[in-house]
This record gives sequence, structure tokens and C-alpha cells, in this order.
Amino acid sequence: MHTRAVFVALIAMLCMPATGLAASASTLPPVRHVFIIMLENESYQVTFNPQSPAPYLSRELPKLGALLPNYYGIGHYSLDNYVAMISGQAPNPATQADCDTFSEFAPTASKPDANGQLPGDGCVYPKSVRTIANQLADAGLNWKAYMEDMGLDPAREAATCAHPAIGAIDGTEHAAPNDQYATKHNPFVYFHAIIDDKKNCDTHVVNLDHLTHDLARIDSTPNFVYITPNLCHDGHDAPCKDGKQPGGLISADAFLNTWVPRIVQSPAFKKDGLLIVTFDEGNDGNACCNEQPLPGGPQPGGKIGPGGGQIGAVLLSPFIAPGTHSEVEYNHYSLLRTLENIFGLKHLGYAQDDRLNTFGSDIFTAQPQTSK
Repeated sequence: MHTRAVFVALIAMLCMPATGLAASASTLPPVRHVFIIMLENESYQVTFNPQSPAPYLSRELPKLGALLPNYYGIGHYSLDNYVAMISGQAPNPATQADCDTFSEFAPTASKPDANGQLPGDGCVYPKSVRTIANQLADAGLNWKAYMEDMGLDPAREAATCAHPAIGAIDGTEHAAPNDQYATKHNPFVYFHAIIDDKKNCDTHVVNLDHLTHDLARIDSTPNFVYITPNLCHDGHDAPCKDGKQPGGLISADAFLNTWVPRIVQSPAFKKDGLLIVTFDEGNDGNACCNEQPLPGGPQPGGKIGPGGGQIGAVLLSPFIAPGTHSEVEYNHYSLLRTLENIFGLKHLGYAQDDRLNTFGSDIFTAQPQTSK
């Protein structure tokens, strides 16, 4: 009887869908430089269909790496997705509405709950709420966020660590013809754990122009690189406010065609890099991966549904064989958990959920290469 029970259990395990095995059945390769490019507001069905207006993203990049069709956003609109990706915090009413006023976060509990969630409402989280940037710094690793157009108009925002004053209306909610930076697409400035040390924030949250210099050498390339294009090049606006570019996926594709080759040809990427290109949210309200709301907070997908929709992602790495395709389900919390695993960090917020799939052998399909 005991033998038969073991046999039945073994068969059940073998019949489990791939989504339940991805995280535990793999060993992560020695990635030490991660690059993220965040785009805006498109569903997988639009971006990656055969008639996509972004042929470089939808057809060329998957040939070079891995396509993840079942990658999902967390919520709607933008900011809640960005915050979730770097901190594991679920949407609250203010972040779900993109924080048009740069308000302090008002907690309704004295400390985070067992899932690392601090309930409350507001935009700028107290110093006790940490991000992966803080974790990396504590571990002696470097990070930088590269924001296109930040500081182009000094009357609009600063050239580094740009954000409104606490309690002020965000004047960057919409693009200007000469400056298309948006604070709401720069999640790092929504945490006192980052902005309260202004000198440190000024060093790490910079204009995209800095990236070319930093990519030139391995020792000048941060371990974690977060890239936010401007409101034209991330696909948010169509047409663009400058009156010269179409915007949408066409302009996003042009941005990728410029920057992806620079990244993949850099010494750091060639040695041990991983590039992730994805979106904040899609056009539907679908969710995956046991996504939960903030305790006492809104449904993450708002009126549309439980989540941020199916958006897809493309990953490139020396540890990914060209043409890899994974049907495993992931979301922004999965990405955060994966990055924390890569760098040996504790899991923040909802990235603590052991039921999340993390990038594994379904994606890392090339043999790791040892350094000489």
C-alpha cells in the first residue's frame, strides 16, 4: 500500500504543468549585470501579432533570445506596476491613479504584514519600505536608473533624481515639446529610502545620456540597470508631443533598435548579462500567479479586472539560446523575485510568495560560460 501511494504521488508530480516546476527545477546561471527596458501600455496580442508595428521587438528580438508570452502586469495605470517591480508593494489608491499629487504615503498599520505589505494610501513610501536598489547597495552592488529626457528643461525638473516637492502637483504627468520625462515612470523617486539621501540619489538616478559612457567598461556598468524611455519612446504617447514622431509602438521599436544593440555589444552584457524588455500594463485586466491586492486596498486592475493584463516580455542573455519560447506564467513580482535570487537578496513584498514562478531552465537554455 505504501509503495502504491508513493507511485501515485510520483505520477502526480510528473503530470504537473510546467508552470509549477519552473522555479524549483533550475539553477540560475551566473548573471551579474541585469538591464531592464520598460515600455508602456500595450497588450501581448497587439505587440507580438504578425502585423505588429514593432517588428524589431516582435520578430527580431525573440529570434535572439526568449519570448515570454504569458508575462503579466500587476495593475492599471502605470505607477503601480513600476512600484511593484522594484519593491513588491501592491497598488494603493494613489499609486493606482499615477500620483498626480506627490503626496506622502499614509500607512494604516505600524509595520508591514507577513507578506511585506504596508497598507495605506499615498505616493512616497516611508524609509522602512525598501526597494531592490537599497538591497543591492547594502550588498555592495551597484545600480543606476537611466531616465530619458530628465532635466532637459531645468524649469520643469532637475537633471538628476527628479521629482516634485512633497505635496506638490506633478508637472511632468504630461510631456512637454522640449522635455518628455515623466516622474510616474521613475519608480525610484517614490521611496524615502532613496530620495532622502540626495547626493546618493543624484548619483544613481540620472539621464539616459550617461548610459553610453557606463556601458564602455565592465567596471563602470552597474549590476542593475533600469531604463525608462521618454513618453514618446516608451510608446505612451501617440503622436509625440514634440510634433515630429509618431509615438506608440513605432517609436518604441525605434528606441529599442538604437539601444538594444548598444547593450548587447557591451562588455558587461557579453560576460554575464541579462536584458529584459517588457511593458508596465496591457489593455485587459487579466492576472496570473496568485496576485493579491494590498490589504484593505483596491483591486489591482481597478475597474478592468484583477490584474494588469497580458503584456509579454523578451529576454536576451549569453545564457539564453536564440529562439527560446516559454509558456510559463510570470508577472512583475516574479521578475523582482528572480532578480533577488540572481543577486542573493531577500524577497521584498509580494515577491516573498513561494508560489511565484521565477525564471529558470525554461528560459536559461544555453550552457553557462565560465570566465577566463
